[in-house]
Amino acid sequence: MKLRILGCSGGIGGRHLRTTSMLLDHDILIDAGTGVTDLSMAELSMIDHVFITHTHLDHIAALPLMLDTVGDRRPRPLVVYGTEAVITILRNHIFNWAIWPDFSEIPTPDRPFLRFQTIEVGRPVHLCGRWITALPVEHTVPAVGYRLDSGVHSLAFSGDTGACDAFWKAVNHIENLKYLIVECAFSNREERLAAASRHFCPKTLAAELLKFEHDCEIFITHLKPGQIELTMEEIEDCLGDFKAGMLQNNQVFEF
Repeated sequence: MKLRILGCSGGIGGRHLRTTSMLLDHDILIDAGTGVTDLSMAELSMIDHVFITHTHLDHIAALPLMLDTVGDRRPRPLVVYGTEAVITILRNHIFNWAIWPDFSEIPTPDRPFLRFQTIEVGRPVHLCGRWITALPVEHTVPAVGYRLDSGVHSLAFSGDTGACDAFWKAVNHIENLKYLIVECAFSNREERLAAASRHFCPKTLAAELLKFEHDCEIFITHLKPGQIELTMEEIEDCLGDFKAGMLQNNQVFEF
């Protein structure tokens, strides 16, 4: 499996800032933030599956536009995976004809551009030798993280979360874990805002990592623009024995 980071910023504001989206091989998206907009028409057309962590705009912004752009170029519907709560929000608040057309009904209900697929936390979805499993997290809206498993190695992605014992318990049970991508949206000076919005700052991330039992590579995502350097400096100071790199656009993980 090969995972390419299309976007990993907590906001926009520069040529290199793209919000959360990751391309697994050539046909699976993990979230659909603004990083998706850098893909070519041909690349967009090859994507068959989109796994959504949660429905905040920085994680779904490109999904409606992607469907409108390449829906008629594809031989089958794009399948969007999410928990029942996530799919309900997408149906009610995005693909509702008021914000965007309901592509699960057009061009016809029998041959739509979009199909929704409900997933459950802890139950793997198998796609051509690849297993994608939703992990429990705690955010301000219904949300999950994901385990991506090639059968040889796994990568765990927290999505957006605050303190969550269930997430670390699930990750600790991944025997073949090679990479952990975990969010840290705010600097320590905004610890109260991080707690209220169910995100990490370096201090709270360091406390959570004490629950982590693996020795693997750790990468930090979802850094807020304007606080990137400060937050990474604080991460280096706070994490102690845990060494974490900053996730970068176009970074590639093979596992």
